[in-house]
Amino acid sequence: MSEQNANSRLYDALASLNQIGATVNQIGQDGRVSVDDTLKLIVASAIQVLQGASAVIYSYDDTQGEFIVTSRVTAGVNDNGELSDEPRPYGLGFRAIKQRRRVLSYEEKGTNIHPARAMAGARVMGCFPLIVADIPVGALYVYLQDEREFSQLELLMLDNFVNQAAMAIYHAHNLEKMQRNLSRKEEEIKRMRRAGLLISSRLRLEETLESILQMALEVTGAQYGIFRLLDQKAKTLNTRAVAGEYTARPLIESLPLDSNSVMAWVARERQSACIADLHADPWSHIYYPLDSNMEMRSELAVPLVGATGRLEGVLNLESPIVGAFSEEDSYLLQALATQAVITIQEVRLLDALEEITHLLLTEPLQKVLIRLSALACDLLDAATSAIWNLKGDVLEVAAESGGYRHGESIPVEGSLAGFAILERQPVVSEDVRTDKRFHRADLAVDQDWSRALIVPLLPGDKGEPLGAFGVYSSTSGAGHFAESEWDKKVLVTLADYAVLAYQNAAHQDALRAAQEQRSVAETFAAVGDIASNLLHHLNNKVGTIPVRIQGIEDKLQDVLSANPYLAHNLDEIEHCATDAMESVRESLSHLRPIKREPVLVVSRVLEAISLVKMPPTAEVKINQLDHLPVVMAGERTLTLVFTNLIENALDAMNGKGVITISGSVDKDWVEVKVSDNGPGIPPELHEHIFDLNYSGRGASRPGKLGFGLWWVKTLMTRLEGNVSIQSDGVHGTTFVLRLPIAKPNGGEKV
Repeated sequence: MSEQNANSRLYDALASLNQIGATVNQIGQDGRVSVDDTLKLIVASAIQVLQGASAVIYSYDDTQGEFIVTSRVTAGVNDNGELSDEPRPYGLGFRAIKQRRRVLSYEEKGTNIHPARAMAGARVMGCFPLIVADIPVGALYVYLQDEREFSQLELLMLDNFVNQAAMAIYHAHNLEKMQRNLSRKEEEIKRMRRAGLLISSRLRLEETLESILQMALEVTGAQYGIFRLLDQKAKTLNTRAVAGEYTARPLIESLPLDSNSVMAWVARERQSACIADLHADPWSHIYYPLDSNMEMRSELAVPLVGATGRLEGVLNLESPIVGAFSEEDSYLLQALATQAVITIQEVRLLDALEEITHLLLTEPLQKVLIRLSALACDLLDAATSAIWNLKGDVLEVAAESGGYRHGESIPVEGSLAGFAILERQPVVSEDVRTDKRFHRADLAVDQDWSRALIVPLLPGDKGEPLGAFGVYSSTSGAGHFAESEWDKKVLVTLADYAVLAYQNAAHQDALRAAQEQRSVAETFAAVGDIASNLLHHLNNKVGTIPVRIQGIEDKLQDVLSANPYLAHNLDEIEHCATDAMESVRESLSHLRPIKREPVLVVSRVLEAISLVKMPPTAEVKINQLDHLPVVMAGERTLTLVFTNLIENALDAMNGKGVITISGSVDKDWVEVKVSDNGPGIPPELHEHIFDLNYSGRGASRPGKLGFGLWWVKTLMTRLEGNVSIQSDGVHGTTFVLRLPIAKPNGGEKV
């Protein structure tokens, strides 16, 4: 009968194993089966194998090296679930865990059963460690009421229960860990989303950084956090935001980049540092407290590095607890650092655009372009930059921050900047030293350039390009701009502001020209009336002198014949009066309305040359005037303009040298340059050279009004053109005339 009972218990145990296996697989599924349910089934199945026995399972925390008392699961005789049988520090449970094998009381000398279990009637016990992948997760204790040994079959069955229990606990721990990780990831996503909302809310930079710091403190449990941003010029890490229990500012606000400190090390090495104990080597040699009253033992610091490789600063957390930060904390802080970098980049861009907007309203075009060029280098961490004007088939440097020279030109065809204009989109070169599209490989080698990003200056989708904007990195620098779309967007945005600067300058010039033309027209209308009245009175008074002299000569022939002196003086008076009236008529004729009509420039230049008394030591050279289209001007007026400019050049050269007159076409305009090789005009006088009261050079030609270059500017304004000056004050002077190309049916009075 006993053999039959043993077989029955064996069959029941085998059936329990199948049930336990199915239960283990269902742990954590929709919360229907828990690990406690599974362990209760295991201890209940274990005592089915052993008559008159009891069993208990405790889970074990390997990281803490102790059993989890609250995890107790029990079943069997003389066990009401309230026995105080917690594993003893030197009991069989710890011995089994340490030795990684089962321990039987009757095989171990000097052992005794737990007092609580002995009082409950236990005579023999076995302790089975629950091991998975060499990691202890718990122990199964089995107590026999009889003084006997476990049979081999019983031990074999108990080993199966042990394996099932170990897998149940291990599986439950993994599920719990996964759930914790999932909850933490969800929380991190919420925080990242919140950080993104902070950035999009456009708070002040310090407010955003403080909010990010507060998030970092909440997630990691740190007690102090600080943002230090890099001052690129001073090479210092400057405090910009502080948060935590210790809200006082640090003792040192500006930390030199080459200093002996953890944050400086992180900045220089551009890698994170998770320090468990600041008192341990090598950190103890470079750590210094932010405040003497703050005793910190662990630190977590990450560098703020943008997509271009630009170092923006360091984000640092500290705690008075040793080993306060984990690897997961480091990953989270790096994610927050990325958000901080985005904030810094956007704030710097917004500040730059705000500055440029102000400059557009207050400063001339050249100053705006120069500042845009400098900002491009700063925002993209580039070595140099350049802005080109498109003039026909060449690009001329309008502003630069090194490398190129102002006024230097390159062809559109066969240059990288020209390629960007022709393609009407950003162009990237990985290495301009070897890129065949780059026109100046020699300059790239000399300036140590490598990467380049160039965008066209486009006034709208259908507008004609105005030029190009390019930035270049140095091989020795850390800049890797154009690796992200952000870098292209930044330069395109700056290029759009350059276009606005050009358009604003054009509008201002047009408005100024319109105002000047209106003022000149009104002035000359009034002066014309005065001139007509003056000429009428002069004619009544001076014009009668020749008539009266002729009357005297007719009546006093004998007297005049006898007095040659009187006759000669009367002739001179008549001649002077006639010349005076002719000179007045000639000069005042320029005050009358000008009839603008199609005029050939070359013919006006040739006539002006014929009217000027050229000394033998000077000559005028004409270059590319024959191909110029006709312009809208007045023949006599344009001739007078060239005459004045040639005479001005002769005066500047003291009658010795070469005057060159050349022409070109620019869209709707003809451009004529009159250059001399005289001493030049200093740049500080350029704005005053056309003033009416400018006395730098008086008129040295007899019979002229003596208004000089003011007269040239006034006449050009009346012709709806303009004149400008180019001179460095050393190598001669060039006057640039711009005249509108004649259109069909042109002709009007001004």
